[in-house]
Amino acid sequence: MTRTLALITAFLLVALPSCALAQSAFQSDFDHFSTGFTLEGTHRSVDCASCHVGGVFDGTPRECANCHSRGGLVKATPLPLDHIQTTSQCQDCHTETSWKPVVWFDHNQVLGSCESCHDGLQATGKHVNHIPTKVSCDDCHTTNAWLPATFDHISTTESCIDCHNVTLAVGKNPKHINTSEICEDCHNTTFWSPAIQVDHLQVLGTCVSCHDGITAAGVGIDHIATTDVCEDCHSVTEWVPVLQVDHFQTMGTCVSCHDGVIAAGVGTDHIATTDVCEDCHSVTEWEPVVQVDHFQTLGTCVSCHDGVIAAGVGIDHIATTEACKECHSVNEWEPVLQVNHFQTLGTCVSCHDGINATGVGIDHIATTGACDSCHSATEWEPVFTVDHFQVLGTCTSCHTDADKDSEHLPTTAECGDCHTTNAWLPASFDHAGVTNDCASCHATDKDSEHINTTQVCEDCHTTNAWEPVFTVDHFQVLGTCTSCH
Repeated sequence: MTRTLALITAFLLVALPSCALAQSAFQSDFDHFSTGFTLEGTHRSVDCASCHVGGVFDGTPRECANCHSRGGLVKATPLPLDHIQTTSQCQDCHTETSWKPVVWFDHNQVLGSCESCHDGLQATGKHVNHIPTKVSCDDCHTTNAWLPATFDHISTTESCIDCHNVTLAVGKNPKHINTSEICEDCHNTTFWSPAIQVDHLQVLGTCVSCHDGITAAGVGIDHIATTDVCEDCHSVTEWVPVLQVDHFQTMGTCVSCHDGVIAAGVGTDHIATTDVCEDCHSVTEWEPVVQVDHFQTLGTCVSCHDGVIAAGVGIDHIATTEACKECHSVNEWEPVLQVNHFQTLGTCVSCHDGINATGVGIDHIATTGACDSCHSATEWEPVFTVDHFQVLGTCTSCHTDADKDSEHLPTTAECGDCHTTNAWLPASFDHAGVTNDCASCHATDKDSEHINTTQVCEDCHTTNAWEPVFTVDHFQVLGTCTSCH
């Protein structure tokens, strides 16, 4: 019976005209739509028996995969061996008109990975400019649209600059600071900015090219005056504290920092000086001080040169005041080329002994050691004042006969018998040493009122006092008695 119905059905399908609402290549007035499975596309021209095998209508598969499979009753085109791995929902990609090309694709039905299809053969693969990556396509791309991509940086194998080169992806903008290409040392893959961490080892510009108060924090208003070479004092790890100061970068004076607040200042035991520290101290080492600019010292020489702070007066130094600079130079301690004798405390001869300083020459007159009684501390000679109390010899040991003028009376007496060391004239005359008679000296000393006498003055006058005359030797009177009496 079943076989008979199948033959009849086959006959009717063949007999139906093609212009009718054909459901197959055979003419039939059977409305296949009534079965709930409308024949569309190539299914319209398929022989009924191709699907209804053995004339069995009831239970005929409705799903593509049930017919288009290997080993089934229906001998429809099976899934090819090189078909991508998918579910059995063929209709989600293929149409009933033509098996291929596939005009749309439901990626929800794909069971394999993206790259199992998108290998450049079966479907579009990575283009030559695609960034290097080992991640699955769907980590960045969606099945709705290839672009734009939501990028997952976690799986990238290359450096940032391989993509962020302005061509493949956004790169450095013109205002970006001068750095190397190692973006990841400052930026993260979650958000590009702000950069919360800066790896200064990747910065190529100078510190101030960023730390200008705009791009990054700059020099504070309380920063010492310096050049812009920040890295010579600060570390890229920590801005403060500053453990090393390159004094060659400081622009202010030493005391502008070394004031006891910003940096260590002058200690309480420091000698009295100006604030020009650099004239004595080095920027490399504060001490020891190997050079002292004495022009910067405010105290006296001895305030330092006391034998403790600095070399003091040696045991063989002459006795002086403490005004060292009156004799010594701040450039060289010795030799002493100038001596301020007003600062010496000892006698002249305590220095001028022929050893420490020039002493008395062999042609010097015999004197005591009180040189300053005759000589000046300014100039040794000429000698303008002679203190005869210091002379040890007689007058004639210095004042020879050649020193007497032509009118000096003849005498064998010592000069000191008549003259004093205070003044040569007037002289206190001691006639005891006179060898000639009075007239030899007093020949013209008679005044006009003197009586007429010979020149034998001593017969009437004495050497003690010229007058009054107590004794008159009348033998020496030349006039008559009445000329006097």
